[in-house]
Amino acid sequence: MLIHPWDAALDEGEWRDWLARHDFGQLAVNGAPGEPPWVQPLHFRYEPEPGPYGQALTHLARPNPLWRDLERSSTVLLSVVDDYVYVPGHWTAPEGEPSAHGTPTSFYAAVQLRCTAHVVDDPAEKAALLNRQVAHFQPEGGTAAAAPGEAPFGRMLPGIRMLRLEVTDVRAKFKYGGNKPAEIRDRVTDRLTARRGPGDAAALGHKARRTPGTGG
Repeated sequence: MLIHPWDAALDEGEWRDWLARHDFGQLAVNGAPGEPPWVQPLHFRYEPEPGPYGQALTHLARPNPLWRDLERSSTVLLSVVDDYVYVPGHWTAPEGEPSAHGTPTSFYAAVQLRCTAHVVDDPAEKAALLNRQVAHFQPEGGTAAAAPGEAPFGRMLPGIRMLRLEVTDVRAKFKYGGNKPAEIRDRVTDRLTARRGPGDAAALGHKARRTPGTGG
């Protein structure tokens, strides 16, 4: 992922705050030599500790074909993308030039977690991690805890494997026109405000936070 200086996270807190509000991404696992990587969409729970970058918890069905390659190479990438919008070219034309000469672009936020994957098969540890993941999505409860050999989920535990993803590096990008002149940024802000399409409000929030006092 190319990250220009104006798209980089302002500080570590920016990507951490954003990631804390996201829990669905794509896990990329190296394929066999000559084969493409596996890319698995999944829910995950991110935990800011242990270590400098924290960890993510998730689980997959035992028949999933990626396990063989994952055990061969434990270095994986968890990619999360959101708050994306399309910006039409005629919104970005430089002052004094025809609107048709503007360059279309995309705005988006992306965090990529480079991880070392640890496969968890011990029944008790697996149940404990699974319960932590479910608690993230259902803090109100409502689903019985998993426990080895106990109803209702004990018989299902052998059918899944837990993944504890130890985060070893983070790349974060917040692409919201930070390299554009103030007049273009203001124009795009006005157009996003008027359009009010999916993702536009989130994009406006990022623009305002990253360019305070400039109209977004």
